[in-house]
Amino acid sequence: MTSQPTLTTEPEDGSADPSLPRSGLQAGLKNRHLTMIAIGGVIGAGLFVGSSSGIATAGPGILLSYALVGTLVVLVMRMLGEMSAANPTSGSFSAHADRALGPWAGFSIGWLYWFFWVVVLAVEATAGAKILEGWIPAVPQWGWALIVMIVLTATNLASVGSYGEFEFWFAGIKVVAIAAFIVVGGLAVFGLLPGVDSDQAGLGNLTEHGGFLPNGPGAVLTGVLLVVFSFMGSEIPTLAAGESEDPQRAVTKATNSIIWRIAVFYLGSIFVVVTLLPWDARSIVDEGSYVAALDSLGIPNAGEIMNFIVLTSVLSCLNSGLYTASRMAFSLGERGDAPKAFARTTRRGVPQTAILSSVVFGFVAVFFNYKFPDTVFLFLLNSSGAVALLVWLVICFSQLRLRRIIQAETPEKLVVRMWLYPYLTWAAVAVIVFVLGYMLTDTEHDGRSTVLLTLLVAAVVLAVAFVKQRITARRAVAGTGKG
Repeated sequence: MTSQPTLTTEPEDGSADPSLPRSGLQAGLKNRHLTMIAIGGVIGAGLFVGSSSGIATAGPGILLSYALVGTLVVLVMRMLGEMSAANPTSGSFSAHADRALGPWAGFSIGWLYWFFWVVVLAVEATAGAKILEGWIPAVPQWGWALIVMIVLTATNLASVGSYGEFEFWFAGIKVVAIAAFIVVGGLAVFGLLPGVDSDQAGLGNLTEHGGFLPNGPGAVLTGVLLVVFSFMGSEIPTLAAGESEDPQRAVTKATNSIIWRIAVFYLGSIFVVVTLLPWDARSIVDEGSYVAALDSLGIPNAGEIMNFIVLTSVLSCLNSGLYTASRMAFSLGERGDAPKAFARTTRRGVPQTAILSSVVFGFVAVFFNYKFPDTVFLFLLNSSGAVALLVWLVICFSQLRLRRIIQAETPEKLVVRMWLYPYLTWAAVAVIVFVLGYMLTDTEHDGRSTVLLTLLVAAVVLAVAFVKQRITARRAVAGTGKG
């Protein structure tokens, strides 16, 4: 079994061997940083951008889709919280899988997760560049993507505290914006906001346009496929907790608050959208669900306001994506699953090589997005699309094993416990497997190609993991023989 990454510091006398990787992640994240990272982590740009297609597919029933996925995320986060509170680490679920299932599991899921976020960097950089080019067309789109990536790379390279500070304000803007949207929209729905057409806004929109499930119950499952990936990022607080002042407290707090965060920000805001406007309103598809909802309230420049909020979400996602990818690379380096240089940190506790390596691959993905959007980049996008479900599945199996290990070795560390263990864990496994299976039947929204390509990439990574494990075992045997 490989060792788990921990927060350590170099000897003050400078006696550390310079040839060895320096494991010097520092506790530079304050509690307020972790709190806002936890709150903002579940609010991705996908909520603003991707909800339109879900509403068009399932109608008001999209609320059930969000509720189903939200419940699954709550269960998975509870399992992850249990493991991470007992052993906070920068590798989070990858390190837990390493300990619970074996090095092959930690290696595979760690690299798949890193791959996912590197592709996300390209998606978000391009999305942000489109908005900025619309505001300042003198700078080309590729120039804005470059500027955004460079600025956030510099932020991450400065210190973990600067990442935390940027994310604190990015997430804060998102939270305030959605909270204001829910309050103002809610007042309009109940006829308490002047100047709103009461015939358009109201609870009647939930049932008066073909019923609550206008396209049938099956559309709810299709809606699940469309919204499931917008929840990726909920696990970021467990990775960041390793660099916080009080890791166990941070993990516990993030885990316990996930229910109200999903209920308010996802279900609350989508409820406002589908009650302000009929689900089949053309403006939802043409303008985007949140822009259309703001427009219906007569708010001037609704599109630009939402573009600013989406840009903030994009920058937040980029910032966190680069942080998350680099910390996973750092953890892989610590466990010998990546080059040792990935686990080396600067005197400020920053894994510089891990950050720069992630950025380089991010730039390559951005290039593919501009040069080969319908071939190479589409392959990258689809092949990373189902990684979230694989991550959640690994978390479930890791928790089933680690609960027994923790209970036997250090039961006092079980400060967060999975509810109804092991029944709810197995129920979550069943739901994830069902969703993956249902995606294989979905040809209309590329669900089948997404699952198959992700499984193909996972199989390649898994093969590399087993080859590496066999080589390591042979070297160990050879070393024993020489001894």
